[in-house]
Amino acid sequence: MVMKISFCDHCCSSDSMKTIELKIINKGLEDEMEVWGYRPCLWKMILVGVGTVCSGGLLLLLLYWLPEWGVKGTCTHTSLQDAHTLLLRSTDEFRQWFQVRMHLMLAPGKIPFDSLDLQTTDQLSNGDEEHHGIFSDIQPVQIHYFTYRNTKYYWNDVIQNFEFYKGLEDLKVSCASVHSDHSSGLSKIVQNYRRLFFEENEIAVRVPSLFKLLMKEVLNPFYIFQLFSVILWCAEDYYFYAAAIVFMSVISIATSLYTIKKQYVMLHDMVAVHSVVHVSVCRGNKDIEQAMSTELVPGDVIVIPANGMIMPCDAVLVHGTCIVNESMLTGESVPVTKTSLPSSGEEGARTYNMEEHKRHTLFCGTHVIQTRFYTGELVKAVVVRTGFSTEKGQLVRSILYPKPTDFKLYRDAYLFLLCLVGVAGIGFIYNIVLSIMNKVPAATIVIKSLDIITITVPPALPAAMTAGIVYAQRRLKCVGIFCISPQRINMCGQLNLVCFDKTGTLTEDGLDLWGIQRAENGSFSPPEVEAAKQTLVNTAFVACMATCHSLTKIEGELSGDPLDLKMFSATGWILEEPTEEETALHNPIMPTVVRPPKQVIPEAKHSIAVTQNMELSGLSSCEIGIVRQFPFSSALQRMSVVVRRLGEKHMDAYLKGAPEVVASLCKQNTVPQSFTDSLEAYTRHGFRVIALAHRQLESKHSWHKIQNLSRDLIETNMEFLGLIIMQNKLKEETSGVLHDLQQANIRTMMVTGDNMLTAISVARDCGMVGPHEKVIIADAVPPKDLHPASITWHYTETPVQTNRDSQAVEINLAEGGYENHLLHQDHSYHFAVNGKSFAVITEHFPHLVQKLVLRATVFARMAPDQKTQLVEVLQGVDYIVGMCGDGANDCGALKRAHSGISLSELEASVASPFTSSTSSISCVPSLIREGRAALITSFCVFKFMALYSIIQYLSVTLLYSILSNLGDFQFLFIDIAIILIIAFTMSLNPAWKELVWRRPPSSLISGPLLCSVLTQILACLVFQVLAFLLVRQQSWYEIWTPLSDACNVSSASFSHSLNVTSSHDHKNIRNYENTTLFYVSSFQYLSVAIVFSKGKPFRQPSYKNWPFMLSCIGLYTFLLLIMLHPVPAIDSFLEIVCVPHDWRVTLVIIVIVNAAVSFLLEILIVDIILWRLVFRDSEGVNQTPLSPSADTPQVAIDRWGSAILSWLFCQKNKTPRIRYMHLALELQEDPNWPPRPSTVTYASTPQAHLCAPL
Repeated sequence: MVMKISFCDHCCSSDSMKTIELKIINKGLEDEMEVWGYRPCLWKMILVGVGTVCSGGLLLLLLYWLPEWGVKGTCTHTSLQDAHTLLLRSTDEFRQWFQVRMHLMLAPGKIPFDSLDLQTTDQLSNGDEEHHGIFSDIQPVQIHYFTYRNTKYYWNDVIQNFEFYKGLEDLKVSCASVHSDHSSGLSKIVQNYRRLFFEENEIAVRVPSLFKLLMKEVLNPFYIFQLFSVILWCAEDYYFYAAAIVFMSVISIATSLYTIKKQYVMLHDMVAVHSVVHVSVCRGNKDIEQAMSTELVPGDVIVIPANGMIMPCDAVLVHGTCIVNESMLTGESVPVTKTSLPSSGEEGARTYNMEEHKRHTLFCGTHVIQTRFYTGELVKAVVVRTGFSTEKGQLVRSILYPKPTDFKLYRDAYLFLLCLVGVAGIGFIYNIVLSIMNKVPAATIVIKSLDIITITVPPALPAAMTAGIVYAQRRLKCVGIFCISPQRINMCGQLNLVCFDKTGTLTEDGLDLWGIQRAENGSFSPPEVEAAKQTLVNTAFVACMATCHSLTKIEGELSGDPLDLKMFSATGWILEEPTEEETALHNPIMPTVVRPPKQVIPEAKHSIAVTQNMELSGLSSCEIGIVRQFPFSSALQRMSVVVRRLGEKHMDAYLKGAPEVVASLCKQNTVPQSFTDSLEAYTRHGFRVIALAHRQLESKHSWHKIQNLSRDLIETNMEFLGLIIMQNKLKEETSGVLHDLQQANIRTMMVTGDNMLTAISVARDCGMVGPHEKVIIADAVPPKDLHPASITWHYTETPVQTNRDSQAVEINLAEGGYENHLLHQDHSYHFAVNGKSFAVITEHFPHLVQKLVLRATVFARMAPDQKTQLVEVLQGVDYIVGMCGDGANDCGALKRAHSGISLSELEASVASPFTSSTSSISCVPSLIREGRAALITSFCVFKFMALYSIIQYLSVTLLYSILSNLGDFQFLFIDIAIILIIAFTMSLNPAWKELVWRRPPSSLISGPLLCSVLTQILACLVFQVLAFLLVRQQSWYEIWTPLSDACNVSSASFSHSLNVTSSHDHKNIRNYENTTLFYVSSFQYLSVAIVFSKGKPFRQPSYKNWPFMLSCIGLYTFLLLIMLHPVPAIDSFLEIVCVPHDWRVTLVIIVIVNAAVSFLLEILIVDIILWRLVFRDSEGVNQTPLSPSADTPQVAIDRWGSAILSWLFCQKNKTPRIRYMHLALELQEDPNWPPRPSTVTYASTPQAHLCAPL
């Protein structure tokens, strides 16, 4: 049962004097948070209530927007255990605050895995009562808990902190213990008890009601400000303008609600499919009952049906084998074989860990296609995690609660708005002083002064800023790139480094068999192209190729890992999976059988030479049954199988894997002496090499004994069989795309799980490493015995141009020529690091990590978590990192990067902000181009909206000086006909057709952008003041009245035309100053829009944006028409007065000069002087500098101009703020970097680490 903690109002006690209790929950995890305890305080709540009434509810809104103020303003500190409300704050860079309510639960025990009283269990095990009925005879204990983001946190008296329960892993059980203690199932009472803690096994995505979504949307500060503005405008009788703003807001809110609701419904439907199913649950060793999957708890044992199922939880296999499609999690639709958890030996003694034992774990949401099992026995799995604790649940949580996007543009936008508010404050004070001096009524002073604030902060700003992103998202969709996080499109425009996976990303997904090289009598035979030759059928080498895989038949089609498929098909053998009835007659297990085609089985088997290492018995059958399979493990880098050839009494073990690993498990006398040289030769040329090994097992091993043997006992004392050489070709577009990125000043980096030398070769082939650039391999080893950790630096020579098919390839390590190398150290070397070295360097050489990543290009043999760690390191030196992968092992890095691009369309792409429908890296330049265009569009729109506010602010401030203002329909025309149309059409410029080396600015608070805005403000101010003063100097000027006759029209007709609006004359809208400023400001809006709407080098020119051009031409035509040829009806509607024709011509001249000045200021000062000469040095350090001797006259002029202007603007010798640039400058001064060839760097003491340069 659950109840809320009782209210406590004793807040004035001495407890408030105690030290504030602070705890950290989820320590070391991504969602680590600080937590404080509070309880309600009566007098604080009374004060808040009074303040809310006095402020008209504004205080309540403020406390709603700032939850920490809300809690601190109504509660007082207390211990966490006694708290009624908790205040949480994330420890990341965002420091977000959250408020949660504490609850109390009564339960028979304090933790879910407590052992209940056996007697009570026996008495009540058959009861069907509710929880409180089942546990009525047990003395309950009180447990405090709170729920945050679908996770329950329980108070633990022992650690005096909150903790959450993931599942069975919390017990830290060994694999053997899972078999012995947890494989028989739970009784009903234990299941019910655990469900108190773990709740229903359901990933429930609650779709909020429309009312709740509406309240959340409407209470946004922006809409509250709009409501305030509308009330103010209504008080000024600006009903039409207020109605227009309300209409736009309603449309905006409705659209937003529709989008949010649709996303919730889509996610709910995606999660709900197959989330609740019927399952068979074991109760004791033999009792099996049907239950709903929502009833499952960690520790339950479920039966996996033979025809498969969609897994409703995370469970570990304890009996049998399953073929599973894990595309929902991994992004690969290749079926994976899951085997039962080891129950004995060294592996059985290891603590069960879901990540380490994922080859034995069935994950929630994955599809079990079929099962394999012992005759008469069931395939069973122990439930490990349920609900949101599962892998699928964590994925859904990451979608429901995404990490905030930290982009400087949005932070600067808020600062800029604050500046506008500051400007409004000046106008506010100015208007109050002026009005008091003119003895204006107090009510009018308040309304007019507040109106200044509503003018300065544009209501349409958020919608206009979003337009560019929406248009970019639509264009991306047209080229097959789908986005689930639109705000990250702007981030793509700032990318300066992109990490690429190799296999399937830079290279073709599939591998082609280039050839095989068998080992015989401790030496290599010549390479052979065909593995299916008749003479090789009986060899152990081909038998290993035919059996050592995880292939299976699904609906008659061979399915599995592409490498396994290619290797098996090269043998020409046939795979058969007999039915249970066929195998039950002679064997207790259902094996997979492989055999060669009948036509290639040699007739005279006895004539084939038989050797101990290379061939099997010529008299035995060629059919081989796979008895047991040890799946491929990325941690171990190998897989193995135990097989029996029909007719043989003994069994054989076959092993395949990374050559270095396989060789280490073989008898040294069977490994050829030229193994290292041959391997380097192949990998140097980009081939993927797999080694094979074989071992004949003792005859004493029975079928059942083999099932319980640990793989460590089998994978030892092997006999080396040889190498399989696979060719992984570059994709056609890879080299061109990488060249384009490098030309665009964007670093490229390879992060792969493949062999180091293969990766270096591919890096050279695709252009990441230039033909004459050296690669320095950082080979780090951990401390051993008394020797400290060390790094050996190997220099590889530039490869000699050789034939791709050549077998003898030398790998030379440079020992000399170092002085010559130093001359070109800036851009002539790259570091290459493997996963093991990266782990050692990160732990023992932290001061070198940032130095390495600054020039590292190849990271090989990297585990998935290391890829994520590398992205974090790169972000730590201020790189804006993109990650492009196939979604299989890259999910963590794709999520962590600023911009993750998945080349897989499967459901795992949910982890990535961007997904390409084509598995080609050509999507990367397209995404960056659109990102740059969207970013520049955001800047253009923001600058335009800022200028719109300032221009209108200037007009209103000048008119206030004569106690006038713009009219209701003038505001309406400016805001609707000009601003909205222009703001939404100026965002339609498509991206520029190619990437340029210059990157757009990332900040609004930057020199060029601020200069651009300030110069335009100054120009607009000058011309508005000029027009305002000039009109008052005209000979015909007078204080306007309805009888004024400046245009020499008849008084009667003129007066008649004004009688319609005579009721509005008290506002003093109609006057010559108003008309003049209305015309001038209207043209200023259009001129700054055209000036700010820039094209090249990031967007297509504005003349190609037809909606924008037509809008500008139409508005220019309309304004010129009503200015030069007045239409009485339009003049009356817009409340403008007639002025002489000469003054209209003068206004045209003022407008033309204003536009010309604005254009010259933007092009000459901002684009040429500031961008080209002053601020260009801050673009990045990736661009190769030109040598002085290569300067053209124009380059020389630019160089001298840059030096002079940089000195004027205090830019000379200024230390870069970006860390990787600062580090690059430091390393240029370091004579000992990069390290010399073949030198060794030893780990220093912790004290030395601390003083090492960072």
